Amino acid sequence: MHDFRLPGLVTLGVVVLLFIMAWNVGKARSKYGIAAPATTGNADFERIFRVQMNTIENALMFLPALWVCAAFYNEVRASEVGVVWLVARFWYSVSYAKAASRRGPAFGLSMLAITVLTLGGTWGILKSIV
Repeated sequence: MHDFRLPGLVTLGVVVLLFIMAWNVGKARSKYGIAAPATTGNADFERIFRVQMNTIENALMFLPALWVCAAFYNEVRASEVGVVWLVARFWYSVSYAKAASRRGPAFGLSMLAITVLTLGGTWGILKSIV
């Protein structure tokens, strides 16, 4: 029997992270005078906007990988890796907002988390087939 409370909490953490990033974009629009739908015009705004967009793109890979790994491999291990992803994306947002050149290590860690979850889910599925 599976217990999906932990991956559920990680998923809610993603929702909170995305909400905060959307809020930050709204604040930056006001601060830098960038009216919607514009997404350019100030380098500081553009970095904050890219943090949000890049994290949404990354979350589209992360969430299915989290849930497949939780369902077919191990929900606790998947959740632990999920927390690593959340920390990495927060680190990414802080780093990128300061300077685009500082985002690399946090990006790499978040991609590593997705890779681990994908491999765990794949292993679990293949193990159940064989």
